[in-house]
Amino acid sequence: MLPTRYRAHNSYALRWDSQLLLFDPGEGAQRGCTLAGVAIARATAVCVTHFHGDHCLGLPGVIQRRSFDNSASASNKEGGLGPLPIFYPGDGEAYFERLHHGSIFHDTSEIVKRPIIESGVQGALGQFELSAVALDHRDTTYGYRLQEPDGTAVDSAKLAATGIEGPDVGRLLDQGWLDTSNGRVEASDVLVPKRGQSMAFVMDTAPCDGVLELAADVDLLVCESTYLHGEAELAAKYKHLTARQAAEMATEAGARRLVLTHFSARYPDNQAFAHEAGEFHGDVVAAEDLATIAVPARLVPTE
Repeated sequence: MLPTRYRAHNSYALRWDSQLLLFDPGEGAQRGCTLAGVAIARATAVCVTHFHGDHCLGLPGVIQRRSFDNSASASNKEGGLGPLPIFYPGDGEAYFERLHHGSIFHDTSEIVKRPIIESGVQGALGQFELSAVALDHRDTTYGYRLQEPDGTAVDSAKLAATGIEGPDVGRLLDQGWLDTSNGRVEASDVLVPKRGQSMAFVMDTAPCDGVLELAADVDLLVCESTYLHGEAELAAKYKHLTARQAAEMATEAGARRLVLTHFSARYPDNQAFAHEAGEFHGDVVAAEDLATIAVPARLVPTE
């Protein structure tokens, strides 16, 4: 929430297949990316939950670094980086414009403005669907959810039982069937459902239905927990969550892993949040600067 000697402002990056999403770049985001090995030039989208400074004051640096990298790429005849969509609350257009043009620079960033007007699906990022849902804060705030589509996967045991191997596996999957010495094998004989994975990002909010909607059955929930529960009245006053509330809502929603962040500067020990939340949820991580946290492994379907 406030930078301290040990904690920087908000700034989060999600790597997932070909996607690199930046969430809520606060002050120092550009240097934080450098320290964490996150290449801003490779970002495929930026998501801003709201326009309080700790969630957006690093955006000018991200845009200008993107512009610099884009110019360098173009001058090296690599064709430039391409467009970068930035999602943000639509009623904060004036704030976005001030952040975008807050200082002198040669703008080649190819920013694509994606103001959010209402909750719902905001578009596709590669194979993923990006949704935004309104939260309950003092100013317009949206949380985000990235959803992978459901699909199918090859069951290695079922495939082995057919005796099909090597290039024949590709032929089976491409045409949907393959004739073998033991008869015809259908692709459906070796495929099992593959549940799409998901991630939700919930920042400044009081407990609300929007949190539950975003977090429903997600594999990874990144969630604010500004206060410990002893300060629940203060949390309610400023429309924030306590660690206990975040954990209770994560459990109710069925979120698999809960990552707590956005800690008030009054607390020197991040692990106090993990301890409190751990009494109400079975997989809790208290975020630390420059930490890398994995999305839980895909659940294996049971028949």
